[in-house]
Amino acid sequence: MSTPAAPSVLFVCVHNASRSQMGAAFLTHLAGDKVQVRSAGSAPADAVNPAVVETMREVGIDVSAETPKVLTVEAVQSSDVVITMGCGDACPYYPGKRYLDWKLDDPAGQGVAAVRPIRDEIEQRIRGLLAELGIEAAR
Repeated sequence: MSTPAAPSVLFVCVHNASRSQMGAAFLTHLAGDKVQVRSAGSAPADAVNPAVVETMREVGIDVSAETPKVLTVEAVQSSDVVITMGCGDACPYYPGKRYLDWKLDDPAGQGVAAVRPIRDEIEQRIRGLLAELGIEAAR
């Protein structure tokens, strides 16, 4: 009996410096190798938002080595679920893919205190997504 391939999830925001990085980090942290995780931006920044690095460190997740990546057609085509986080029409649409649009405040230019509630909301949404996919979240 073969095991089904792990579902692949792509997180997309404009700069791939904040929201999509947090989403990808939480999903990787909570799902391990049960899900393939990618993130990208329609106009990637030079680096991950320092306030995001700090707030993720507070919950034991290190994203300091991550770098913003450019959104490619291939990344969308090879993903089962595409989660957009405020990139609007910049994300290409392909039939047959599952799209979720998570309306989240943009942490760009915000301090750690403003990023924490965004981080916490992303974690809750990731836990909900795992439940929908039938994947048990790590503790």
